[in-house]
Amino acid sequence: MTATTLLTDAPRGADAGVQPSMTNAKLRQLDSKELFNGQRELEIAHGDQTYRLRLTRQGKLILTK
Repeated sequence: MTATTLLTDAPRGADAGVQPSMTNAKLRQLDSKELFNGQRELEIAHGDQTYRLRLTRQGKLILTK
């Protein structure tokens, strides 16, 4: 079974379940061009899980487990 999340459609702010105290902290920002380094897919290791981040032809990001 594959879980898919379209990151560009994810809720933001309070709708995303983020506590108000966390919204004031400066978040680290990464440029997607730097992440993908000319590729269209990359893998993200998170604990014992591996996720795949894909860049679509329309420029959207899709994260799958």
